[in-house]
Amino acid sequence: NSSIDTNELLNNILDELRFEVLSSNGQTYELVPNGKNIPITLSNFKDYCSYYREYRLNEFYRQIDCIRQGLYSVIPGYFLSLFTANELEEMICGKGEMDIELLKRNTIYSGHYNKDSLSIQRFWTILREIFNEEQKKMFLKFVWGRCTLPNCDDDFETKFHIEPYILSNELIDGALPRAHTCTFVLDLPEYSTIDIMYDRLNYAITYCTSIDGDGNMNEAPIPTDLESDSATED
Repeated sequence: NSSIDTNELLNNILDELRFEVLSSNGQTYELVPNGKNIPITLSNFKDYCSYYREYRLNEFYRQIDCIRQGLYSVIPGYFLSLFTANELEEMICGKGEMDIELLKRNTIYSGHYNKDSLSIQRFWTILREIFNEEQKKMFLKFVWGRCTLPNCDDDFETKFHIEPYILSNELIDGALPRAHTCTFVLDLPEYSTIDIMYDRLNYAITYCTSIDGDGNMNEAPIPTDLESDSATED
């Protein structure tokens, strides 16, 4: 009796279904010819599942094929077989972990800043030892609009520039660093301590990454001790 009840329940559920499916763009597609008029029953339910699965697996075949052909136009297909998916992603998108020494080697200092300046040494200490991996990616997005570095020195077509952010002494510690994403430039104030530099950098990378907003801050509580509205600029 329990088996009969189950069959009846399934029949009631399937009664309204037909051999058709709603595609991802909202249009109805017949899984078989005249599918809209073929009811689904217990006897043909496995066939329906098979057709449905086949449709979903191949629904985007044409789009994927276009992507494949586009990729082949850049990298010949016989070369692609030499790489795993992870290797290919790293080649195209860069490494997942940020190589601070690689970035440091490709950094140019302007104004009175140089590699031995106290503010520069503090900056690299923060980036290398204090920031976690997520903060490093957020920093790179803040200054460059991307989350990964090139793979090697030769791939750095644009060098990272750090320039002094000139402010009066009473305003320096309250100011935020300023970034120019299009030119990969960071305007860095000469903060009085490494802790203040960390706080200002962390605030900037967290709340000032709206690179399409022409310098507008993301929605965030504004600390009362911040004297500058500096943010990411295109």
